[in-house]
Amino acid sequence: MTLNLAVAADLSHPPVDVTAVLDHLAQHADTTAATSIGYPGATDLDHTAVMARLGNRLWNNIGDPHDTGGVAHTRILEQAVIAWIADLLGMPTDDRWGYVTTGGTEGNLSALHTAYRRWPTARIYYSTAAHYSIPKIVDMLGAYKAVVDAGPDGEMDYEHLAAQLRRRRRWPAIVVATAGTTMTEAVDDTTRIRAILTEYDMAGHLHVDAALVGIPLALDGRLRLDDTSGIGSIAISGHKFLGTPTPCGVVLIRDSARKPSIRIAYTGTADTTVTGSRCGLAAALLWHAIATHGREGHRWRAAEARRLAGYAVDQIRAAGWPAWRHQHAFTVVLPTPPEPVRIKWLLATHDSTSHIVCMPGITKGQIDALAADITTATRAPIPRPRSPIDEGIP
Repeated sequence: MTLNLAVAADLSHPPVDVTAVLDHLAQHADTTAATSIGYPGATDLDHTAVMARLGNRLWNNIGDPHDTGGVAHTRILEQAVIAWIADLLGMPTDDRWGYVTTGGTEGNLSALHTAYRRWPTARIYYSTAAHYSIPKIVDMLGAYKAVVDAGPDGEMDYEHLAAQLRRRRRWPAIVVATAGTTMTEAVDDTTRIRAILTEYDMAGHLHVDAALVGIPLALDGRLRLDDTSGIGSIAISGHKFLGTPTPCGVVLIRDSARKPSIRIAYTGTADTTVTGSRCGLAAALLWHAIATHGREGHRWRAAEARRLAGYAVDQIRAAGWPAWRHQHAFTVVLPTPPEPVRIKWLLATHDSTSHIVCMPGITKGQIDALAADITTATRAPIPRPRSPIDEGIP
């Protein structure tokens, strides 16, 4: 662990000690794993079977998931993953399309690009608590944006949304709701959003960024994409709740919202995705995670993670430090603790607020150790910043 990685990895000065570099990376990751609780990524699933059998070659799912060209691809597994998640969400079988992405950001880009192609004069609405990818994508599309306030708990302010829509009633609306905001795991109410759009007779598209907890919420029946939902698309991350060892995700879009694609002669495939060449290994990893645990297994994982999040709130409060969570959430929110605690535990921090994410694989022992460190660090009185606790959020 004393290796200077930048020097050792420098390719301009051969020979390079490849083994030393790889060992250093693995050892550093192992060393920090026990205190990496600030960013979401399940660690309880074993993906060794897929990596051992398929990890030594290229699997390229180029083009559309329903293309048949090529040899080394996993499109059949990709189709199975898309169907399972779409069924879980209650998405109509005659109005669904999707593919395995590189992650939530690509899923959001694909969905919003689809919506904007259909509604090129639309204004895109998103809250101040939306993921940072959303304003970036709006800028990439060259679209007009309308930013909506969020409450102290992270949920969209629906009265402000209504006011923003009223000012722009002459144009279609593409609204981005978030199911699991970055800092507090708040879930925007798509029923209320749809009601506001209906009240003002707004044409357009409702997209849900559900990267963090789309699958757990769907398992609970709290997130649906049936015909009554009014939701046109959704993006879900694969490397968070399903803990794949490579970033990936899934986007689902109503087929009726899409425009025809072109076929590429060179590849013999339909150009329906953002990246063209796509990681077939990611599709296999998602398929394996679903196949080996099924709905009930993943429902149990979600329930256990939420129980641990409740335990974390109790332990942190018992340590004399405020903490809270939404009832459905894996995320525990707290005023940023003293610097040694924040750095050691790799807490995600924004302004004066931090959080931990009790994803499957986090243990009570880790929570107890965090609480003990908070107790030690706060024995001497220090000023405490205000948090949503002070605003009356339980």
